[in-house]
Amino acid sequence: MAEIRSFGLARHLRADATSHVLRYVHGRLSSSGRGLSFWFLPLSTSIAEVPVDDRDQSFLCHARSADFQDVAVQGAITYHVTDAARLAERVDFTIDLRTGAHLKQPVERLAAVLTQLAERETWSYVSASPVRDVLAEGQARIRERITQALAGHAALTAMGLVVVAVSVLAVKPKPELEKALEAPMRERIQQDADEAAFTRRAQAVDKERAIQENELQNRIELSRREESLIAQQGQNARRQATETAEAGRIAAEAEAQRTRVHGEAEADRLRQVEGAKVELEKGRMELYRNVPPAVLLSLAARSLAGKLRRIDHLNLSPELLGPMLLDLVGAGTRRLEGKESA
Repeated sequence: MAEIRSFGLARHLRADATSHVLRYVHGRLSSSGRGLSFWFLPLSTSIAEVPVDDRDQSFLCHARSADFQDVAVQGAITYHVTDAARLAERVDFTIDLRTGAHLKQPVERLAAVLTQLAERETWSYVSASPVRDVLAEGQARIRERITQALAGHAALTAMGLVVVAVSVLAVKPKPELEKALEAPMRERIQQDADEAAFTRRAQAVDKERAIQENELQNRIELSRREESLIAQQGQNARRQATETAEAGRIAAEAEAQRTRVHGEAEADRLRQVEGAKVELEKGRMELYRNVPPAVLLSLAARSLAGKLRRIDHLNLSPELLGPMLLDLVGAGTRRLEGKESA
């Protein structure tokens, strides 16, 4: 909005750079431009101020789809003025020379024109489409149709307006319809979630079963190995016992063989000793064969005397002593005769 100050009969106007000012003096255009600053006399001057910056105009349209469902479309249109003089000719932008405010509502009129054009295109699309298509593709389709319609619209071109951008913010049905449409999808999502939970639980059960089967297989394998170990230990024990018994048998046989050999050797020795004794005894008997009985008695007495340690009593009778003395004298005589003859 332009800033106007009063100095008596004269006044001064200073406009912003985003405003195009048109000054008319006595009904003729005397100056026109953006961001002007000048003195004027209010009695002979008329001023129009046209905003030339980008303006946003929102709109809200309620339409009914082809299947008779109410849909609300919310969007915004961005526009700006390309020819301020032409627009000032079509729309009244005259300002109050004391306050600088517009005497009419030109910006609201422009907004109404743009809103009507946007709503018409929205109505045209929504009324020809079912509500599911409108909700699924409505934003892009409505924005495209409004952009095409306003870009080449003759009325806007004649007014010196150009549409910069169109945006559709939301396409929403009534709350009860929205809930009804969301219910199947919500149920499907819940079913998918339940299915995922069931699948996860089944996988967990399968994994638990696999773990238990693995543990059982491990226990079976350990039992099989333990059985093999026990069998091997028994076989080793039997083999050890067999080897021990065989070693004992061999030792016993060796001991028996050694005993037998020793016995045979001892028997041979005894036989030899006894044979020698027998031979010696035979030789002795041969020597004693021709010896007189008296000599034998003397020898026996001498042998007996050699074995006796002590003689307590000795009885010599004439019957015993006489023959012995005779035999002794006879033996001595024979020995002397033998020496003489030699």
